[in-house]
Amino acid sequence: MADKATPPKDLTSTLNLRQLRSIPQATVTTELLNSLSDDQQEVVKNLPNGQGILLILKGPGSGARYLLDAAATRIGREINNDLHLDDITVSRSHAMISKNDGYVIKDLGSLNGTYVNAISVKETALAAGDEIQIGKFHLTLFIGEK
Repeated sequence: MADKATPPKDLTSTLNLRQLRSIPQATVTTELLNSLSDDQQEVVKNLPNGQGILLILKGPGSGARYLLDAAATRIGREINNDLHLDDITVSRSHAMISKNDGYVIKDLGSLNGTYVNAISVKETALAAGDEIQIGKFHLTLFIGEK
C-alpha cells in the first residue's frame, strides 16, 4: 500500500472592512474640543489639574461621562463595577484604570479585549485624548490642566 500525501490544510480568515478606521491621535486637539457639546466643554474646562474624566463620544451611551476620582476604577458589565457598561460585548470584569502619577489601564482578561487608540493592550499608560474601546463603547479621556 502506498502512502497518500496529506493535502495541505487551508487557513482562512474573515476581515470586516467596516471595522477598519484610522487610529486617533492621542492628544486633545482644538477639533476634538470643538466636537464636544457646550456642557461637555464646560466640564472639561473646569477639571482640576490632573483630574481625569471619560466621555462617551460615540457608540452606546453617547454623552455619558465618568469622573476618574478614585485610585482605581473597575470597568465591566457586572453591576458592582465602578463604571458599569451594560452590553454583552463587555466582560463582567473587563478592565481597570488606576491613578498614581498618571492614568494606567489594564485589561482584566476580557474576552473581547481592551483597545487604546485602536490598538489592543494588556496594560498601558493613558494620556489626554486617548480613545479607549471596551466592547462597543468608545470612551475618550480628558485630563484637567488647571
